[in-house]
Amino acid sequence: MSNAVSNAVPITLHDGDLPDGLDLKAAARGGAVAVDTETMGLNPHRDRLCLVQLSAGDGSAHLVQFRKGRYEAPNLTRLLADGEVTKLFHFARFDVAALQAYLGVTCAPVYCTKVASKLVRTFTDRHGLKDLCRDLLGVELSKQQQSSDWGAAALTPEQMKYAASDVLHLHDLRDRLDRMLEREGRVELAEACFRFLPARGALDLGGWSEPDILAH
Repeated sequence: MSNAVSNAVPITLHDGDLPDGLDLKAAARGGAVAVDTETMGLNPHRDRLCLVQLSAGDGSAHLVQFRKGRYEAPNLTRLLADGEVTKLFHFARFDVAALQAYLGVTCAPVYCTKVASKLVRTFTDRHGLKDLCRDLLGVELSKQQQSSDWGAAALTPEQMKYAASDVLHLHDLRDRLDRMLEREGRVELAEACFRFLPARGALDLGGWSEPDILAH
């Protein structure tokens, strides 16, 4: 079941999976689909996956809501596993782990705007999505719904608008960050980091989050 929930920005809410016939791959700007997740907390073993947000970079967003214990989503998992589609995240380390834990899918290839920012914006320690949107795009994001109850049976319009905002700007951020990576000669380093992110998520799920396995 799908429901259109916004007139200003096209946001569509889907129950349990992307619908048959929705081809985000064909619409993917630059071969990438922006992806984000909302969970009940920050521990994927304890805090269940509630929502997956996606945007093809066309100014619209699709939200897939999951009910507790119901994670059969063949259309969504097929897209996330598609090697011809780059999955564009902000803080991919957490999202790829959550998607692996609940949907059983390894997301690859991936691009992480947080990692890219840390590689090229070394003049600041502010690499949150809100910071990047403000600094690079002149867009102010509201984070008022960040800590709301994502496990609720019915999401509010404010929650859905917030969730959509987390994916609507990632394509533009990637464009800006790619130019900075090229300018600073760090494209290959960034790509190596992105390739490692699915393994980093698996390490987190396996118990090697803290201490970091790469630490002394």
